[in-house]
Amino acid sequence: MPGIGELAALATAVLWSFTGIQFTFAGRRVGSPAVNRMRLAIAVFYLSLAHLVLNGQWWPLDASRQQWFWLGLSGIVGLAIGDAFLFQAYVTIGPRRAAVIMTTVPVMSTVLAWLWFGEVLSAAELLAMSLTLFGVAWVVSERRNNRSRVSFTGDEDRRVYLIGVLLALGGAAGQSLGLLLSKKGLEGGFPPLSATVIRMVVATAAIWLVTLLRGRAPATIQALRDRRALVLIAAGAFTGPFLGVWNSMIAVQNAPVGIASTLMSLSPVMLIPLSHYFFGERVTSRAILGTLIALTGTALIFLT
Repeated sequence: MPGIGELAALATAVLWSFTGIQFTFAGRRVGSPAVNRMRLAIAVFYLSLAHLVLNGQWWPLDASRQQWFWLGLSGIVGLAIGDAFLFQAYVTIGPRRAAVIMTTVPVMSTVLAWLWFGEVLSAAELLAMSLTLFGVAWVVSERRNNRSRVSFTGDEDRRVYLIGVLLALGGAAGQSLGLLLSKKGLEGGFPPLSATVIRMVVATAAIWLVTLLRGRAPATIQALRDRRALVLIAAGAFTGPFLGVWNSMIAVQNAPVGIASTLMSLSPVMLIPLSHYFFGERVTSRAILGTLIALTGTALIFLT
């Protein structure tokens, strides 16, 4: 079906927007590290259950070693390492600055897809991508005058800021490379749900192994006593690591990686009305104009 990859990428952006709200509320209660570990473990349960219902088995037992290798590596690079860098960047330089840097993901993905798979985008597609990314970057780079904004002045703060930028770039690189590795593992028509199960299982195993080695498991399990946080994490895991990542696999299998990652990068724009509703954030004229620009670029992607 023409356009299924682009539609799946757009659905991914919508799902990740809701996930961001749910994990924000949960993170305020138990901390983002606990949320990160628990969301993947819960997502493994959702994915395995869906795989059992749709395929009659908990795990993709028919997957080849090569598919386990590429998809497992994708899970470690994208979901474990990449997300760990990104979450730390949120803490170091703030989510808004980190989101600006994450708009480089489609650029990295396009270049890597060209080098690895020989994917070449037309001039019209590149123009549509650029317009979409400009709209997103313009929205997320807007200054906000509030007390939560992170500021940097002295030499020590500049060093911390540089570390934060490097962490965000590491997150962007992890996400880009993770998408490329996933596309490699999906070759031959491998089912996206099975691919998502493999990615999530390996990523969860990697994160919890590090958690156990660092002695952080008791603190994470302690966080489970907060029932409200647990409900929020379970809901966020359903919309994000379960449905969102599943749709992202459909997207990269059926659309050029650059196009798919561009559409998935619309999450910050889609968060504007949600943040206004849940957190009372003011919607500025710049946010509205930037959203219209991004949506224009999105429309052009579907028309080219």
